[in-house]
Amino acid sequence: MLYLADSKYAPYGQRPQSEIIQLCKKNMDYLLRQGCKIVVVACNTATTNASAVLTQSYSGPIIGIEPAIKPAALNSKTGVVGVLATRGTLASSLFAKTAALYAKDRKVIEQFGDGLVNLIEAGEMESDQMRELLLKYLNPMIRAGIDYLVLGCTHYSFLRPQLEEILPKEVKIIDAANAVAKHTKSILEKHQLLNLGAEKPTLTFYTNKDSSIMRRFLSAHPANKIIEQIDF
Repeated sequence: MLYLADSKYAPYGQRPQSEIIQLCKKNMDYLLRQGCKIVVVACNTATTNASAVLTQSYSGPIIGIEPAIKPAALNSKTGVVGVLATRGTLASSLFAKTAALYAKDRKVIEQFGDGLVNLIEAGEMESDQMRELLLKYLNPMIRAGIDYLVLGCTHYSFLRPQLEEILPKEVKIIDAANAVAKHTKSILEKHQLLNLGAEKPTLTFYTNKDSSIMRRFLSAHPANKIIEQIDF
């Protein structure tokens, strides 16, 4: 399994769509040169802005990820759902289409998470600045009575401990990670690409920025892993 962190150009959420598409193509080309049989676009902004172009431009399975607003809207008891995401994701036509389809009878509070990705990329998840931003973004949602918070950026999953501390206990935090993992497995099975071997896989993590931060993120991960800083 190869993990490609395009940290040099993060966050994508503040970039124009044309640049997001260009970056995604660059990343796809790199992964395909490594022989990847399936690619997961593990970024909401990249998916909502570039998935259609990627599907048209490349053969082979490509799986995207977008905010899990559907399950949140369908299961909300208060009828109020919060979405914390990047500007690029919330401004996309794909997000607007999904929200209109599944949350038309719900109040959806959309909040840009400006600054969060930068702090996460710097390894500052527990900083005072992070807490100040989260309080600023979450308090209006709490006052509005949300019972679901949708994490519309894959970076935000690293903030679960802080989010759980700030949010009332009855508010459920939801992202698309498990659903995407299950979907990826089903696609591998469908195309007869699933590795059925018993050997533990080696996970290779590539980053085009300082690899020390990635090493901190992965320090407790027990898997066989390789971490490389590359130029791309």
